Amino acid sequence: MTNIKLKFILVGVSLLYIKRIIEKTIKKTSDTFRVLLVTGPRQVGKTTVLRQVSEPNRTYVSLDDPMIRELAVNDPVLFLQRYKPPLLIDEIQYAPQLLPYIKINVDNSGKNGEYWLTGSQMFHLMRNVSESLAGRVGIIPLLGLSYNEIYLQNNGAAFIPDKDVLLSKAETKGSVQLNETFNLIFKGSMPALYAGTNIEREMFFSSYIGTYLQRDVRDLTQVGDELAFLRFLSSVAARTAQEVNYADLAKDTGISAPTAKQWMSILVTSGIVHLIQPYFNNALKRMIKSPKMYFLDTGLCAYLTKWASPETLETGAMSGAIFETWVVSEIIKSYYNVGRQAPLYYYRDKEQREIDLIIERDNRLHPIEIKKSGSPNKDAIRHFSALNKLGMELGMGGVICLSENLLPIDKDNWIIPVSLI
Repeated sequence: MTNIKLKFILVGVSLLYIKRIIEKTIKKTSDTFRVLLVTGPRQVGKTTVLRQVSEPNRTYVSLDDPMIRELAVNDPVLFLQRYKPPLLIDEIQYAPQLLPYIKINVDNSGKNGEYWLTGSQMFHLMRNVSESLAGRVGIIPLLGLSYNEIYLQNNGAAFIPDKDVLLSKAETKGSVQLNETFNLIFKGSMPALYAGTNIEREMFFSSYIGTYLQRDVRDLTQVGDELAFLRFLSSVAARTAQEVNYADLAKDTGISAPTAKQWMSILVTSGIVHLIQPYFNNALKRMIKSPKMYFLDTGLCAYLTKWASPETLETGAMSGAIFETWVVSEIIKSYYNVGRQAPLYYYRDKEQREIDLIIERDNRLHPIEIKKSGSPNKDAIRHFSALNKLGMELGMGGVICLSENLLPIDKDNWIIPVSLI
């Protein structure tokens, strides 16, 4: 990595804490809402970042402990008498019975930030939160480490193709090479793989899948066949950056299309997969209705599709799709880290004109193509003109790629090095 050095913050004796961009968002949300909830997949660092930024007197309690969980489930009043705020409760989805009593407590105290919660299973948790803590809880999704966090770039802005912003970034950021990019893609974004603990990648993801299937899927959903669900998960991984086709996924897995749709919702709401909807407004008479699906951790995606090394992944059939997946996940993280939802869409019309991403911001559409190339040309933006018929103002567009330089293609579109996301 040119002109870039890895930096970490030492915590305790052996673990390394990588500073998270989302820390400011956590503090701001805690100051604004009575309750803070950080959700996201397992192993992305929810508890670690909260314990890092919490005040010294905040009590930590994990519902992973069977005895503590039993108390929380069977006697939530006694649990909250035993553990006083300020309180951090880990894995709140195991004891949703606590939520109504937390509501009573925060209504009585009138103080913000007294309760911090984490939850790995959003698909089971969000309904309980919305019912019990409506208007009182600030919800922050967290994903794995971003490129900027791994290389400590301190970039705390949501990505938008803005010329002045990109030019400013280009003055301080190094370029990223093809082999370095695919090393990151292959390794993925789980903090444990970067924390100096020498965890073996294959063993980590094998354990991760086992934990996800047993604790998140079997225990908290109606999925009875874990092997079929694993086949489904692998089939989705093989189709990352493609439009969702439930019939094909069902055929590969040996399940029905409605079951495939239900299982996809589990992957989405547990933070494994993100769906990007097609852009639509009243000017479009015909539209593609299927969303595109993206794995949010490329290391897990590469593991499920059985790529043996970064080199074979880079030269293999999934090379372009997994590069696009990585770029999309990095853009999504840039929005989550500042407490915003990612306003991302894609475009395809009846003439088969396609645009990989559309970022909608301030009533402007910013078209984005993603190319695993070091020198894309004007042909990469040939479909951008299709957006003119939508009646929306178009902002700066671009081609995110492996170029070393930020360069204009024309007056409205630029070649954007992937390191500037």
